[in-house]
Amino acid sequence: MRVWRDAIVRTGGTVTLLSIAPNSREDGKMESFLKDFERRVETTPPGMCPIHMQLALVESSAAQTCGKCVPCRDGLPKLASMLECIADCRSSQDELDEARALAEVIRDMSDCAIGWHTAALFLEGLDRFADEYRSHVEKGSCTPQIEQKVPCEALCPAHVDVPGYIALVAEGDCAGAVNMVRKDNPFPTACALVCEHPCEIRCRRRIIDAPINIRGIKKYAVDNARCDTVPTPPQNVPTGRQIAVIGGGPGGMTCAYFAALMGHEVTVFEARKQLGGMMRYGIPAYRFPRERLDEDIRGILAVKGIHVECGHPVDEAEMRRIAKEFDAVYVAIGAQVGKSLALPGIEAEGVSSAVSMLEVIGDGDYPDYTGKRVVVIGGGNVAMDCARTAVRCGADEVSVVYRRRREDMTALEAEIEAAACEGVELMMLEAPVSIEVDERGRCAALVTQPQMISHVRGGRPAPVNASRPQNRIAAEVILVAVGQDIVTAPFEDFGMPAQRGRLVADDDLAVEGLPGVFVGGDCHTGPATIIKAIGAGKVAARNIDHYLGYTHTLDPGVTAPEARPNDRRATGRVNIPERPARERKRDFDGVELEISHEEVLQECGRCLRCDHFGCGTQKGGRIQYV
Repeated sequence: MRVWRDAIVRTGGTVTLLSIAPNSREDGKMESFLKDFERRVETTPPGMCPIHMQLALVESSAAQTCGKCVPCRDGLPKLASMLECIADCRSSQDELDEARALAEVIRDMSDCAIGWHTAALFLEGLDRFADEYRSHVEKGSCTPQIEQKVPCEALCPAHVDVPGYIALVAEGDCAGAVNMVRKDNPFPTACALVCEHPCEIRCRRRIIDAPINIRGIKKYAVDNARCDTVPTPPQNVPTGRQIAVIGGGPGGMTCAYFAALMGHEVTVFEARKQLGGMMRYGIPAYRFPRERLDEDIRGILAVKGIHVECGHPVDEAEMRRIAKEFDAVYVAIGAQVGKSLALPGIEAEGVSSAVSMLEVIGDGDYPDYTGKRVVVIGGGNVAMDCARTAVRCGADEVSVVYRRRREDMTALEAEIEAAACEGVELMMLEAPVSIEVDERGRCAALVTQPQMISHVRGGRPAPVNASRPQNRIAAEVILVAVGQDIVTAPFEDFGMPAQRGRLVADDDLAVEGLPGVFVGGDCHTGPATIIKAIGAGKVAARNIDHYLGYTHTLDPGVTAPEARPNDRRATGRVNIPERPARERKRDFDGVELEISHEEVLQECGRCLRCDHFGCGTQKGGRIQYV
């Protein structure tokens, strides 16, 4: 066999052959191992002791040292030894102070990033996890909340029993799966179609291959057992107590649903024509068809004792009346006003907020962009929704202008990719400077300043002006999608405290100084996700029930099947199929298709049932309410 040689180096009459093989024969073998190790780190279980996590980091870094500089070579093993004693609750405050001093030396005197970065992370952890370190040193134990939990349940803001409904789908009981979801979340369809699925982030299946498609399995359940056809769980006996809910979005309707199941009478006051909040007035129909949203709402309203008043805005005087006449009030008004930009020309005709455009579409009034050039300013999911909507409204050209890089965009990668497939142009590192206005007062173009990425601030690389000339992007329509604001004024006038544009409440969602008044969702936390609003509504219902003097429990009417043995064979993840971009971009029909019976069975079979085989059997291993 012919041997190819890279080169020959002649020195002192000898010939040395060069090789294309790695200098260390083990490097090639390490690649797959490191990938497995990386997946293990990504799957770090929620509830893990942060000190043990830092110990693993320092020990791993100590193994990486090249031995050149003393602080890294000798300091990291010493720091690991000291940290092991702290993790095992065998150290005093003086020894903790010694560990800090050693880490400062390693950080300041190590030659390369292995030493100084490891020490810097350890020092950051000392401050970030100060309570945990104090507990280990002073009390000889972890803090009470340090208990590993089933990852999908723990990371779902509503703490849905994910393994339970996956097992029910596997048994062919889609209606049971719907009610298993409803035990914690009355919007199974909404979360099946548009949830950002935080439950998948640390799915333990990732250790083997990839996270389970939890949203896809839920979608199969609601596609085969529509929520308005599945009977709701039984209600408790009526209590005669009256609860008012301000806002008919996901958080408000969740509170109403659970409070009504507990036996209370609930009246929902919604300012708009229809229920749904930003699910109806902020998410386009191609992502969340309105008839599917209505399935969830009909399912909720099937519970007796929920009364709805749409087209009923609440001002200060009305809030005072409601607070006086009802036994408790939950304010869940969301964040439904679009932010603007301080740009010259921002008041021109043709310029509007993305939120305003999507709000109009929520009631079926679609704009006509035929023959127009549309520019969307922003990099979040709302910007992608607006851009993809503009395509469907007939625009000739649609561009998204964002001042950072694509990898810095806050929109889901799937949404960004979908927009690009539908013909949306992504213009990165362009900061809006002004809006050019024609002689008729209409916008003619967006003027931008090219950017270059710079130092990290606030967790993301910050853009700065690049030394390049400004660009002119012609446009007849400019949509501003740079965030949402909350209309707090009527509630502040009533006496509810606000800070930085948000209504203030304690961790139990109670408003200080106003007994019986609770607040939650986007108006409390700032703009977030549907599932976070649902989680807040669920917490509000339980805490209002407690405030009224009750400790109701709810019967979901369904239990999880027995766990089957784990199937640990590496298996590809089943993704939800979509209509081709060339077809879907022409209408507002749903873009996602149904997954097949065979696909969902395979995906359900990948679940490792951590509720049974993992930490779910341990004390504190689950977050479940009944």
